[in-house]
Amino acid sequence: MSKRAVLEVIALDLEDAVAAQAGGADRLELVTEMAADGLTPAPATVAAIRAAVDIDLRVMLRVADGFAAGDLDRLVGLAGELREAGADQFVLGFLAEDGGADLTAVERVVDALDGCPWTFHRAIDRAADRDALRKQLADLPGLDTYLTAGAASGVDDGLPTLLAEAAQGGGPGYEQQIMVGGGLRLDHVARLREGGIDAFHIGGAARPAGWQGPVSAEVVAQWRTALDGDAD
Repeated sequence: MSKRAVLEVIALDLEDAVAAQAGGADRLELVTEMAADGLTPAPATVAAIRAAVDIDLRVMLRVADGFAAGDLDRLVGLAGELREAGADQFVLGFLAEDGGADLTAVERVVDALDGCPWTFHRAIDRAADRDALRKQLADLPGLDTYLTAGAASGVDDGLPTLLAEAAQGGGPGYEQQIMVGGGLRLDHVARLREGGIDAFHIGGAARPAGWQGPVSAEVVAQWRTALDGDAD
């Protein structure tokens, strides 16, 4: 039997967080401003959510749309504020102009996290060379997950890449967990599980009314049931 799959749900506020946990989410990604594909939420929001739920939280460190780091001083300051608010897991990812990892930015922010676990997000799907990026980042402390659709356009196009990377699990640059998100649908799950992928990330898929509406505990529960069924 495969191990239980991780289900991560994007939460924008306290209501989302409570509903996601009630539906069976294992972890939340906390963001704001989905019009910019997810920016850093306010520390007060993080503190309120941390007090209300007992599942893992990963907090976005991103201050501008796109994949450039932007204001590094601000990012480092936010990391400290978020840690004081109770955050102990994070999400980040910065690219340089050449499409490789912006190691200067990533290393500076990771240093501020002082060993906290973190996810390199879908910037990998815009990288010039995914394999090279993985190997650039391989030795950074705390990196344990890549959030990826396998392609910038989403899982439909990225599925072969996801399965190929899963097959390299444990090799140099491939020690981290693959968490699939970005156009993910329930009908993708069986193929991904068969390929050895055991972590899944949903945002809009958890919201029947779209991004203007809240997370639905019932929809999250449907995903939980589907993931658990594919573990049998």
